[in-house]
Amino acid sequence: MVRAKGVTIRDVARRAGVSIAAVSMALNDTGTLSAGTRVRVRAVAASMEYEADALARGLRGSSVGVVGLVVRSLDALGEYAPSGVDVFSRYIGAISSLAMDRGLSLMLVPDLTRRPAPPLALSLDGYVVLSPHRDDPVIAILERREIPYVTLGRDVSRPGFTDWAAEDDATMIPRVLNHLVSGGARHTVLVTGTDSNAWNIDADMFYRRWCSERGLTPQVYNVPEAEGVFGGERVGDLILASGIPDAVLCVTGRHSAGVLNTLQARGITVPERTMVATASDSEHTRQSHPAISAIELNPSATSAALLDLLQDRMSGLPSTGPILTASRFRPRASTRREPLMPLDASPHNV
Repeated sequence: MVRAKGVTIRDVARRAGVSIAAVSMALNDTGTLSAGTRVRVRAVAASMEYEADALARGLRGSSVGVVGLVVRSLDALGEYAPSGVDVFSRYIGAISSLAMDRGLSLMLVPDLTRRPAPPLALSLDGYVVLSPHRDDPVIAILERREIPYVTLGRDVSRPGFTDWAAEDDATMIPRVLNHLVSGGARHTVLVTGTDSNAWNIDADMFYRRWCSERGLTPQVYNVPEAEGVFGGERVGDLILASGIPDAVLCVTGRHSAGVLNTLQARGITVPERTMVATASDSEHTRQSHPAISAIELNPSATSAALLDLLQDRMSGLPSTGPILTASRFRPRASTRREPLMPLDASPHNV
């Protein structure tokens, strides 16, 4: 694929209305420029995505044998090793090892919209973008630079984009909800994150569709991912303010652990009175007491599918996506009821 022509230092100087030497001094923090001029020139260079590194400029348009990985959920969190969350490290590990098996190196890249970006970031052969957000500015940069990319989960802003892979949540979310019904649940609450990605949007859609098919009234709460376990505890109080549900399904593991904490602190037994499950297995869910039933994602198969799609795109081949892989639901103590709750029990009475 042909890359867009790179921006030169002369282009930056022209737009900023300064000399080439002034651009060099501003970007290298040398010389006697005023603070205002230095800031202005750097802002112009950032807006033009100027790459000051000579090696990066020389590599642009050539294959370097390296693909990039951007984890947009972690970019949004502002931290790259959130406590109790191991799903992203599993994806990173799977993509890294599979890429090496294919003769590719992998470069982990933080948010491309933050400046300065790593010098080689816009000279890589392609990108895997994990969980892009609606109207994601990172996708916009890759599109402008004509850098091939694929995504984990669909890009909700581009309905026609097919170069994506993900686990088949359209099957798994109803399966978990039906599992809760088999345990006696007639009223299940959904808790999603607030990131505008397919992970949250599709879980909400599949839940509402499932409720509509059964004549049930959906009850959905949204909690910022960054709030972690505390956010789950907070939303647990909000849920209980409307009555005690038969079950709560959280999209993220940390939120489910927080909801469990609140239920237990309020004297509500799990799973006897309320069941708890999550759509993302994690250290929190496995180590909770009781352990929380969870969907175990499939980083190995999904990562292989993402690299298949990316290599085809880098080679200019037609898209074979989207690709859906199979995840696994692991029922644990948080949803195992013996005996089942009586069917005539009111879901909103303590």
